[in-house]
Amino acid sequence: MEHSSALFHIGPLEVTSVMTTMLGITVLLTIICWLGTRRMQTVPSGLQNVLEKGMEMLDNFIGGMLSPKLKQRFFPLMATLFIFIIFSNYSGLLPLAGTLPGLAPPTATLSVTVGLAVMIFSITHFVGFKAHGFGYLKHFLNPHLHKSIILTIVFFIGNLLMMLLTILEEIVRPVSLSLRLYGNIFGEETVTHQLFEMVPLLLPIVMNVFSLLMGGIQAMVFVLLASIYIEGAAGDAH
Repeated sequence: MEHSSALFHIGPLEVTSVMTTMLGITVLLTIICWLGTRRMQTVPSGLQNVLEKGMEMLDNFIGGMLSPKLKQRFFPLMATLFIFIIFSNYSGLLPLAGTLPGLAPPTATLSVTVGLAVMIFSITHFVGFKAHGFGYLKHFLNPHLHKSIILTIVFFIGNLLMMLLTILEEIVRPVSLSLRLYGNIFGEETVTHQLFEMVPLLLPIVMNVFSLLMGGIQAMVFVLLASIYIEGAAGDAH
């Protein structure tokens, strides 16, 4: 299962199976949205009803983690992330996914999940600085002054250590986000592929059912953590 090898080149740009799959997912979602909204009805039915129910579920899910103001700003991003990730995860369930040139689940590729995690990392700290200004840096250092020079030095050293631990925690967040999503999807794809080679009739079906469940859960977990990080950066705890 080689996802990173180039299918062809457009000038210096290498086009891989992951890129064509992401393009296919984008086109598919665009068509679904167009079909579901081209004839809007007051009382929705058919595909419009399905899309509205899906958005309502996402609204309730994301609204439970973000304040009303942040939800209004970031719901489109969080909903888009969830939909893209879940479709990317489920693309690995298609026949010959990962082996057929042009078809590879994007979230089974580390560069994709790292890109998503870095985007959340950047947005989180942008929101923090926008909400608190340079006071956001108190999140990394909480100074204490004391009349005793010795106690002041002790507090300074303790705060310095806490600052280093906090910075390490911030660095670990995108690493954890990317590796969790990548590891689960890549692992499921690898196991399913191996099972298909050994027992092509029954076991891969069982694994695909499991992957169907885990693909949805991983999309929810990614959006859940992303929302918590953004809410925490904008909150009053700093």
